[in-house]
Amino acid sequence: MEPVSDQFMQFHPIHGTNVRLDHSGTQATRVESFANGVCFSKCPLKPGEIFLIEIEDKELGWCGHLRIGLTARDPRSLEVVPEYSIPNLTDLGDSWIFAITRNHNKIEEDGAGDQADERTARNRKPKTFFTDTHLYIENVRIPRDKLVGRSRPGRYSHILDDLYKTNALPPTARRSRIGVLYVPRGEGLADMHIVINGEDMGASAKRISTAGPLYAVVDVFAATKCVRIVQVEYGFSSLQTLCRKAIQKHIVHRMAIDWLELPEALKHYCKYE
Repeated sequence: MEPVSDQFMQFHPIHGTNVRLDHSGTQATRVESFANGVCFSKCPLKPGEIFLIEIEDKELGWCGHLRIGLTARDPRSLEVVPEYSIPNLTDLGDSWIFAITRNHNKIEEDGAGDQADERTARNRKPKTFFTDTHLYIENVRIPRDKLVGRSRPGRYSHILDDLYKTNALPPTARRSRIGVLYVPRGEGLADMHIVINGEDMGASAKRISTAGPLYAVVDVFAATKCVRIVQVEYGFSSLQTLCRKAIQKHIVHRMAIDWLELPEALKHYCKYE
C-alpha cells in the first residue's frame, strides 16, 4: 500500500504557547523555556502516510529531546494545549507519544514472521549514496528519498552522509529526520511506527483505533529548539527526482557533483541544498 498524498503538510494553527510558526506553517520554533512546545498536524493523517520532520536547531542546557506520536483528539477540541505531550496529553487519553532519545529508540518484538524479518533485513542492509527507493513497513511502502537526513554540503559532508546512512549519528542531532505514521492492521485497528533517518523503529503503539481521524503530534521539547516539515512525494517520482537519482547513482559523494558540467541549479538540487 502506498498512500497518494494530495495535501501540503503543515502544522496546525493551534499549538503550545511557546511555539512560533513561520509564514508557511511548516517550521515550528520554541521561542522560550523548555515546555509548551506541543504541535499538531493541520490535517489528519491517511493510512500509511508519514508526517516527517527535520530537526533544524537545538538548545543546550536542557534534559530531554523531541517527542512525536499520534492523537485521536482534534486540536480544536482542546480547551488548552497541554504543557507537555508526556504526561499531560497522554493522560487525556487517545494519544500515543514516543520520546526520542539519543539511543534505544528501537522497539524489539518477539515472534516476528518470516516476511517481516525479510523486510527488516532489506531495510537494514548497507546503503549506497543512491539509496534503495522505498522503505517497507508491513504492507506500506514509503519513498525513501526524503527520509534520510543530510549534512549541509561542505568538505566533510560525504563522511557525515555515510554516518547518517548507517544510522550512526544520534537521532537527536541537527538535520536528523524523524517521522510518524500508522499502519492498518485490519478490523479498524492500526499500529504506530516511528521512522528515524530512514529506519523503522518498530511498532511503538499497537491496536490504535482508526474509527476517527488521527493527527500527528510533535513536541518541540527541551534540547530540541526548532523543527520543519519535510514534504514526501508519493506515487510516481517527479522528473527532477529521477534526474537526481540517475546522477547520484554514478558518483561517490555529493561534493563530486561540483566537478560535473551541469547547470548550477541542478547541482544544488542534487546536493539537497
